[in-house]
Amino acid sequence: MSDSQAKHFMHALKHLKRVVTDWFLCGMLIATLLAYFFPAFGSAGGGMHSEYVINIGVFLVFFLHGVNLSSEQIVRGLKNWKLHIMVQGFTFVVFPLIWLACSRLFGSHLPALLMLGFLYLCALPSTISSSVALTGSANGNVPAAILNASMSSVFGIFMTPWLVSMVVGSGAGGIDLGATLLDLCAMLLLPLVLGQLVRPFFGKFFARHKRYTNVVDKTVILLLVYAAFCGSMASGMWQTQGNTVILSAVVGSALLLAIILFLTTRTARALRFSHADEVAAVFCASKKSLAAGAPMAALIFGNNPGLGLILLPIMIYHPMQLIVCSIMAESYATRHRLLKAQESAPAQPMLSPSNNA
Repeated sequence: MSDSQAKHFMHALKHLKRVVTDWFLCGMLIATLLAYFFPAFGSAGGGMHSEYVINIGVFLVFFLHGVNLSSEQIVRGLKNWKLHIMVQGFTFVVFPLIWLACSRLFGSHLPALLMLGFLYLCALPSTISSSVALTGSANGNVPAAILNASMSSVFGIFMTPWLVSMVVGSGAGGIDLGATLLDLCAMLLLPLVLGQLVRPFFGKFFARHKRYTNVVDKTVILLLVYAAFCGSMASGMWQTQGNTVILSAVVGSALLLAIILFLTTRTARALRFSHADEVAAVFCASKKSLAAGAPMAALIFGNNPGLGLILLPIMIYHPMQLIVCSIMAESYATRHRLLKAQESAPAQPMLSPSNNA
């Protein structure tokens, strides 16, 4: 193994260790195990009263998102329309088209609920926090990343249920699109707007305590994951699926991530984006939000006993995208340093013919 290969391998191990020791990702594993042993407690009508706890938690999470959303940074990122179109196009058009192609090829070989889970993954908006953090660490265009991730979250309130309804249908046998949109507006859009309204008064306070608001955010997601898997366990759905469904979800998520990273990188370079814009485009256009996905799934699919299986692809895709994109961020940062070094290096004077003599 060469020195450069060993260096990349050590970087990969470092990022893998960071993900493995992340309390939130470990919490997702613990939540699924608790659902296996104690499914009745988290099911609808159980001791946790998940139907009430989840609604309150979702409202609180999106209120906190609204308070922490910087409108000033969003305004600064408005100029680069080509970048915005690319990111939103990949998030809500290219991802679903990839699912459609894969559904034609592999749909008959996979459980219907797992394919629905991959559709839901492809219909979700981009992340905000990790997209912005990775863009910043790779010397990317942070204002553009904030704008696109925030726009994606708002668009997702309307686009995600609509894209799902395009496949499963609306009304009887599908999802009630009108009622779902009203629920999403009441539980996601309203608290987001309220958070923005109180931001001028309490924004600095929440910024100082952002570490605690992040804990609240992730705790609510863990409760959602636990409740979803409790419903699936109580219905007996997992017992009938077997371990092959988890392997299929892992392989499918890895394949989807590889395809989308290849396409986003090639598209950004074909559009001749600067280094900063390419970083923002790749990281925002390839990410999918578990923070938005878990609450929205509870509202879109209700008490569907297959909710745990529907959430499985995004639960696998989430840590996978963090590992791979963290490694890419290191590579982008190194490339940025080399470009800066080349730009700051003094130009070599050309020798005249008389000097060559």
